[in-house]
Amino acid sequence: MRSFIAAGAIALGVLTTPLSAQDMMPFGTDHDVGYAGLLWDVMVSSGYAGEGAIQSLPYDGTPPHGMMLETFYAKGTIDGHTGDLIIKRNYGPEGVTADDILANPAKHLGAITVMFRREAGYDDDNANWFWAKYLPDGSLDKNPKGMMLAGRVAKGADQGCIACHAGEDDYVFTSDAIK
Repeated sequence: MRSFIAAGAIALGVLTTPLSAQDMMPFGTDHDVGYAGLLWDVMVSSGYAGEGAIQSLPYDGTPPHGMMLETFYAKGTIDGHTGDLIIKRNYGPEGVTADDILANPAKHLGAITVMFRREAGYDDDNANWFWAKYLPDGSLDKNPKGMMLAGRVAKGADQGCIACHAGEDDYVFTSDAIK
């Protein structure tokens, strides 16, 4: 898109300078959305998302994820890169029980939040994690400003995925298994 804008500016005779990394949106770009689609396909083909996904015993959760959660630790491969993949299924509403979820997971699934460790250099400041929040149908959720929740979600913000997880050595709360 940047080259399209630059080409348009040149056609109009306007002098432009390339955008710096700080000027670019940290998440929700067309590239982020496309990459999130590839990641969703990996999760479906591995049985972590979609119809007939494997289940585990749900456990008590906390906001912002859900009242009950399931978490899976795996590896995923996208475009030849294999990285750590953490999938968290977020269930609700308040009062939902593990038995309710096991009996009808689709009825109680609110979202699927994911961390995927991309290649070195993707976001070295944040351990190269790619973040995504999917709705149960695999579409991406949006923040209140309408930005798709995929990529470096809320990078530089006081709240959001990166800000919350930054307090942990490797941005992972639930396990030291991924280092």
